[in-house]
Amino acid sequence: MIFEQHYLDCLSQASYLVGDERTGRAVVVDPRRDVADYLASAREHGLTIELVVETHFHADFLSGHLELARATGAEIGVGAAGRAEFDHRPLHHGDRIELGDVVLEVRATPGHTPESISLVVWDLANDSRVPYGVLTGDTLFIGDVGRPDLLASVGVTAEELGRSLYTSLREQLLTLPDETKVFPAHGAGSACGKQLSTETVSTIGEQRATNYALADMTVEQFLDVVTEGQPTAPGYFSYDATLNRSDHLLFDADAPAAPLGLDRVLELQQGGAVVIDTRDAATFAAGHLAGSLNVALDGRFAEFAGSVALPTDTLVVVTEPGDEDEARVRLGRIGFDRLAGYLADPYRELLANPEVVRRASRLTAEEFLDRQRSLPGLRVVDVRTHGEHELGSVEGADVVPVARLRDEIDALGDDRTSPVVVFCAGGYRSSLAASLLRASGFTDVSDVLGGYGAVAPLLGDD
Repeated sequence: MIFEQHYLDCLSQASYLVGDERTGRAVVVDPRRDVADYLASAREHGLTIELVVETHFHADFLSGHLELARATGAEIGVGAAGRAEFDHRPLHHGDRIELGDVVLEVRATPGHTPESISLVVWDLANDSRVPYGVLTGDTLFIGDVGRPDLLASVGVTAEELGRSLYTSLREQLLTLPDETKVFPAHGAGSACGKQLSTETVSTIGEQRATNYALADMTVEQFLDVVTEGQPTAPGYFSYDATLNRSDHLLFDADAPAAPLGLDRVLELQQGGAVVIDTRDAATFAAGHLAGSLNVALDGRFAEFAGSVALPTDTLVVVTEPGDEDEARVRLGRIGFDRLAGYLADPYRELLANPEVVRRASRLTAEEFLDRQRSLPGLRVVDVRTHGEHELGSVEGADVVPVARLRDEIDALGDDRTSPVVVFCAGGYRSSLAASLLRASGFTDVSDVLGGYGAVAPLLGDD
């Protein structure tokens, strides 16, 4: 058996290549849109990719099943309960995908979504009694289970999905031998669950013993514990869940981003385009194009870009020279394909045109607390998740997670001239949030260097 996990840190997303060395037949599960890695690995091992399987209609990224099928001629397999608009092979509970001595057994595991399936991987040449592993999609994670409240399927309630998830876990996954390896579709950082582990592989036995959602409890208790405290889902999730069902346009990961002059960028921005500056927060603060949003490429770029821009927005990126194509690919991974291009030679353009450049105010933790004491009407916004806020925050801070900020800006009040300070855990999200507030007309916005991590020790001294 040839078994590879392809893990994408910036989306906490795992996909899999499973092949039979003797027959040269292979399957790819839950691929991303830039499919070159799977094609290269298949060539290296002498494999032919015959089937591309989606464990469910993903919400957090736009999957690469159409791109991989076009590149290889493979069929696309979808859980039989799924209603896809593209040509596909319905995969029913109990179906066997026989590659040779390597066999994938389909198990229907609805709960995260109605069509969710898991794939039990058998390496019969080595062990016909215990499966090698199980690809659990978003049904079972390491340390968590898939949330049932991402309403990717219209007309199905979180309670209905939660009850299905409870049954799927106990009747389809926990019935596997303890030695069976668990390979999920996501790890820590994904909004598809609330406490996913940084580990990317476990076993059924380890999860049975340590996963809070697999403890002995009633279905009602399960619903309470699993739905409580889930992070706010980025705004693009419903868009991707819908698009993953459709026969949408293909993505060419090799097509270069288009260079744009400053005049063209300003023209696009005046017409409603969103300018995303992917440089780090310190560089952005030192000088950036007025009205641009700071979503640094060195973090969870696609997820946060999808939280502050809409899939229908025309986008322009400002990057460190050479990063423009990486930004394009990362946006494409969540289906944000309306990229007009990038600002060519950004440092020269910004230096030569100071009238369109703005600086951003960033406060040390000490400066922030001094300002809070001296300005009684200071508006403080905590852009972490509600779960993070509950672990400790600044007195009087409003909680508006970044994923909800665009939709809730008006709730911050009509007065956009009063000072506002934004903080997060370490400074990445606060720079983004502060730039969004400025672009929305707030005139006195600062964020906190080091975030709550820098502020908390000083609060303990008060």
